[in-house]
Amino acid sequence: MLVTPLLVGALAAGPSAVHLPLALFWFAGYLAFFATGLWLRSRRRARYRPPVLAYTAVAAALGAVVLVLDPGLVRWVPLLVVPLGVGLYASVRREDRSLWSGLATSVGSSLMTVVAYDAGGGTDPVRAWVLTAVLAAYFAGTVFYVKTMIRERGSARYRRWSVAYHATATVAMAWVSWPLVVVFAVLTLRAALVPRHRLAPVAVGVGEVVATVAVAVTALLTT
Repeated sequence: MLVTPLLVGALAAGPSAVHLPLALFWFAGYLAFFATGLWLRSRRRARYRPPVLAYTAVAAALGAVVLVLDPGLVRWVPLLVVPLGVGLYASVRREDRSLWSGLATSVGSSLMTVVAYDAGGGTDPVRAWVLTAVLAAYFAGTVFYVKTMIRERGSARYRRWSVAYHATATVAMAWVSWPLVVVFAVLTLRAALVPRHRLAPVAVGVGEVVATVAVAVTALLTT
């Protein structure tokens, strides 16, 4: 969820010099976000503060480098503020593993697709937003699916939500490309059938990697 949007956006537009510092900023920003969430969940205990300050400083420095290379990218900052704020608010409430928090962070991460596309000098904003929407639809679905496999395993309610969500996303892909309809249909079957079996978390993770590659490659080739 962290790497794929950046990579898809960069590949769709074509790699550029700014993509390297943008990637470093993105990863440093994630570490700062994670450390801040941990600090907030701890009720701001002092021992959790140093990583927050360190990662935030690194992310700020890298962000400055990115803006020096491509000042126009600053226009995307407001777009990322809302999901970032939701994620941190969830940490304050100690609900960072909740469904609503997971959906917000998955959508927020997917927005890097359009940022990376812009950084690469892409000239088709419609394609950039379609790729962003496809990845957001996929990653939001993983929030439901992974919960049915681990934290909410055995919950009939979550399984119904997961299948209904994936089925709806499959229909929506008809407006994008038929190969994506096929991929999302397979994901719907996975959402319906795989939670009936007990799998180790590592197996769930490997399956997610395979599914992510399938969605990303299909989106790049057919949009």
